[in-house]
Amino acid sequence: MSAASREPAEPLVPVLAVVGVGLIGGSFAAALRDRAGVGRVLGVGRQAATLAQARDLGLIDEVASLEQAAQQADLIFLAMPVGATEAVLSRLEPHLRPDTLVTDAGSTKANVAAVARAVLGERIGQFIPGHPIAGAERTGPEAAEAGLYRGRTVVLTPLEENTSASKAYLTRVWECCGARVMAMDAEVHDTILASVSHVPHLLSSVFMWQVAGAHDSDLRMTLAGSGFRDFTRIAAGSPEIWRDIFLANRSAVLSELQEVKAALGRAEQALQDADGDQLQDFLERAALARRFWGSRSGLT
Repeated sequence: MSAASREPAEPLVPVLAVVGVGLIGGSFAAALRDRAGVGRVLGVGRQAATLAQARDLGLIDEVASLEQAAQQADLIFLAMPVGATEAVLSRLEPHLRPDTLVTDAGSTKANVAAVARAVLGERIGQFIPGHPIAGAERTGPEAAEAGLYRGRTVVLTPLEENTSASKAYLTRVWECCGARVMAMDAEVHDTILASVSHVPHLLSSVFMWQVAGAHDSDLRMTLAGSGFRDFTRIAAGSPEIWRDIFLANRSAVLSELQEVKAALGRAEQALQDADGDQLQDFLERAALARRFWGSRSGLT
């Protein structure tokens, strides 16, 4: 048989099911399509209009139920709020094929792993918790982009029941999307993300709420510039998703908030004391740390 007449190689993911076809789920499907890493894509969700939009945009091939996804998919990607994990897995479990792998994109991992273990029981080895460190304030299928995960880190928090083969496979899938994959303990993940993701979003939302509630909020926003834009950008994210994240990682977020309060107290005291040297030292340390992170991460 000549090379030209050979059968084309099967894609890395013959059938993918995406539960939640917005920014995260839609971008996962788009990234795999862009690299010819997926065959057929099933879209699962609550809103018929959203699923229809995802199909019109070419993110998915057809709409499916959770039961159909469990019966047909080789890989199921959960990209819905973490609070829905138990309900979704409960519907998947009775129909899950023994060779189907399930993973998620939730921003908290210890609670997701605990729920998965309780629901899936002996099938727990088929579930690998994950979290792509990527996102935007935009939502919905129209926000999806094939390059969202390119150069970004994806954290996997594998369970002891996961096989080496399944972990290696999921790593290849994420690498096909252009991501860098890192393995981490779930508790460590949740503690770190409370600091660098969850608390920043909470502070941005609280500040936005305070400004929007001021008696002269219209004038304030008229005069707001790039600093206001940059600080409040993430406050525009999905309230449902972030409510679930804060509640799921409540202990770590509350602990981190105490550290932030202490730092704010030191800065406030320096201002009350009109201590220019202490204020400058505080600002210089912050500026140097931010510049170093920006040069190292490339996310200036």
